[in-house]
Amino acid sequence: MLRIKDLTIETEVGKKIVENLNLHLNRDDKLAIIGEEGNGKSTLLKTIYSKKDVEDYCKIYGEIQKKGLTIGYLEQSLDSNWSNQKVGTYFLKEKPDSDIDYTKFEDINRILKKLSKIGIDPSILDSEQLIKDLSGGEKVKIQIAKILTKDPDILLLDEPTNDLDIPTLEWLEDFILTQKTPIIFVSHDETLLEKTANRILHLEHLKGTDTSRHTIANVGYEEYVTNREKALEKQEQMYNMEKREYLKDKQILSRQKSIIRTKQITIDDSSTRRILNKQMRNILVRERKTEEKRKTGRVEVEDPIYMEFDKRAVVPKGRVVLNLNIKELKIGERVLTKDIKLFVKGPEKIAFIGKNGSGKTTLLKKILHALDKKEGLKVGYMPQNYNEVLDDDMKVFDYITKELEDLDEDLMRAYIGSIKLTWEEMSGFVKDLSLGQKAKVILLKMMLEGNNVLVLDEPTRNMSSLSNPVIRKMLRDFKGSIISVSHDRKFLKEVCDKVYRLSSTGLKEVKESLS
Repeated sequence: MLRIKDLTIETEVGKKIVENLNLHLNRDDKLAIIGEEGNGKSTLLKTIYSKKDVEDYCKIYGEIQKKGLTIGYLEQSLDSNWSNQKVGTYFLKEKPDSDIDYTKFEDINRILKKLSKIGIDPSILDSEQLIKDLSGGEKVKIQIAKILTKDPDILLLDEPTNDLDIPTLEWLEDFILTQKTPIIFVSHDETLLEKTANRILHLEHLKGTDTSRHTIANVGYEEYVTNREKALEKQEQMYNMEKREYLKDKQILSRQKSIIRTKQITIDDSSTRRILNKQMRNILVRERKTEEKRKTGRVEVEDPIYMEFDKRAVVPKGRVVLNLNIKELKIGERVLTKDIKLFVKGPEKIAFIGKNGSGKTTLLKKILHALDKKEGLKVGYMPQNYNEVLDDDMKVFDYITKELEDLDEDLMRAYIGSIKLTWEEMSGFVKDLSLGQKAKVILLKMMLEGNNVLVLDEPTRNMSSLSNPVIRKMLRDFKGSIISVSHDRKFLKEVCDKVYRLSSTGLKEVKESLS
């Protein structure tokens, strides 16, 4: 089975993703890699799969022992070069620009079985359907089916929950739980982590340093988070208690030293001076022992992100935010659904759920257009595709500060630091940020602009499981209105006042639990 020995991964700018990582994968492991955005979770996963894929931007030391093992790797997103190719072709080619491997026709029955196993109609192989026309869930499923045809010994899954609706999320949870092969995966979805992970690898960069730290725990996600919080709290309490005792002892010894020094100056008697010198030596010994007693160091942890909307960004209670009537919701000439009626008043927070391809993003853009230039509302928008609002070739600092020239630069830097961007990342280009970092930059921009209505398309999809609780609290405490699309079950439960399901029959409020 996979064994990692003394693995160190260092980026070209000197940032260490892991240092001296040692890991042995067991046959029943469902190992979740967790950590803040930009900590290198995907890079570690990619390194395990193939060092060659990261050697252009990372230095790698140590061993990854996987000889004789077949590893299946699900990337964070399907290569866009597959978009205009047929589903059947996808199974017969290794890469988008490869030739069709006709020997794979011999495996057609195996491919059909794998498709059936994961809930896809095998007739899709003979259809004219293109990859680009598949839903997010269907794309994930065909990738997994293709991986399974190779009978992998280990599965690596990088953010497999992106673009999945709730039924497909539940399918994925069941898939991970029932697989007999070990799985290493990265996911921001806390519900999936809680239900499936039985081991945790936590990547951190310690507060105020470039030091990386990793923790391996042989427990589930929920237990790990709880145990970690308790351990950190206990360590902090011990540190504070020892500090109080230390300061008290130092104060006593300092007074005693002062008294003896005064006597040493004023007393001429040699025998008395010898006694005083001996007393001083004893005090110095006690001082040294007092220093040695301080065993518990201050808790060194990674800085959490901190974000908070301006309390003045408010939509008054009962103020009409949106009164929408759509006879037909269409993409091109294709009618997705009819007779949509939606009424939103301040400071309501609502979300849409629905199957992939049901038109949620299309509806959100209609709403965004309806809110445009509406008096008293200042609207911020986070699209699912961040490039709709971000310019990859722009400097991060320039993007955030654009049209915000009145803000103090030092204050701006403090805000940017609060979302865990380093100076190098802040002064670098948008294109060099991870998807999670881009999401935080968009949220920060909306926060600084003082928006009182947020239109959010899957706001938590690229956030880490550790950042998401902070993001949910920030949005829950927001005094304005939120209109969103999400399949994050914790977001729906903790942030949203109402949840609506969009289907071909219209828009209906969901009353049942989505947990």
